[in-house]
Amino acid sequence: MSELCPPWAPFFGFAGVTSAMVLSTIGAAYGTSKAGIGLAGLGQFRPELIMKSLIPVVMSGIIAVYGLVVSVLISGGITPSEPYSLFAGFVHLAAGLACGMTGLAAGYAIGIVGDACVRAYLNESRVFVVMVLILIFAEVLGLYGLIVALILNTSVGDVVCGA
Repeated sequence: MSELCPPWAPFFGFAGVTSAMVLSTIGAAYGTSKAGIGLAGLGQFRPELIMKSLIPVVMSGIIAVYGLVVSVLISGGITPSEPYSLFAGFVHLAAGLACGMTGLAAGYAIGIVGDACVRAYLNESRVFVVMVLILIFAEVLGLYGLIVALILNTSVGDVVCGA
C-alpha cells in the first residue's frame, strides 16, 4: 500500500460524513426546539398567528438538509473497490466540518432569533418583516458552509495511488 493511500484514510472521509450530518442536525434540532418554544408561547394568546410564525421552524429543518446533502456527496466519493487517498480523506473531513459547524451556528442563530421575534410578533405585527430578514441572514450561514463543502468536494479529483 502506498503512502498516499493508507488503509486508514477512509476514516477521515467518514469523519467528514459524520460531522456534516451530526453537527448540522444538532443545530437544526436546537433551532426547531427554541423557535418551537416561542411558537407555543405565541399560540396561547394569538392562535391565529401560529401558521405565519412557523417560518423559523421550517428554516431550521433546512439546515439539516444541508448536512444530509454533503454527507451523501462525501460518502458517494468513498468506494471500497477504488483506492482512497489521504488527501481525499482530509478534504472530505474539511468539507464535513465546514458544513456541520456552520449548520450548528446557523441553527443556534435561527433558534434564538426565532424565539425572540415570534414572541415580539405577539405584540407588534411590524416585527414580522424584520424577523424574516434576520432569519434569512442566519440561514445564509449554513448555506455558506454548504457552498464551501461543495467546492471542497469537487477539488478532490483523482489522486493516483502508487503500488
